[in-house]
Amino acid sequence: MNLNEQQKKFLRGLGHQRKPLIMVGEAGLTESLLAEFESTLAHHELIKVRVRVGDRDTRDEIIRTLCDTSGAHLVQRIGNVALLFRQNLKKKPDKRLRLPAG
Repeated sequence: MNLNEQQKKFLRGLGHQRKPLIMVGEAGLTESLLAEFESTLAHHELIKVRVRVGDRDTRDEIIRTLCDTSGAHLVQRIGNVALLFRQNLKKKPDKRLRLPAG
């Protein structure tokens, strides 16, 4: 599933007021952080991740790895904060985040 611009705009609007739920520090992507990330993403579907590492290349690589391993979509990245989305198809349809048709 690829997100179109209308869907990304909708998700950015929802994510604007949210606080980062996952914080990646100098230790990087540990097993416990990946497990917490996976459970948080499954529960919330749309989350912010703050990545506080040394340089931009490392930060971008960590965000790319999170997206690749989880199947999440990068909606937006501003500075050290990335907004990620993955729809949870195991949730009941009325509990899922509904995207506008695109």
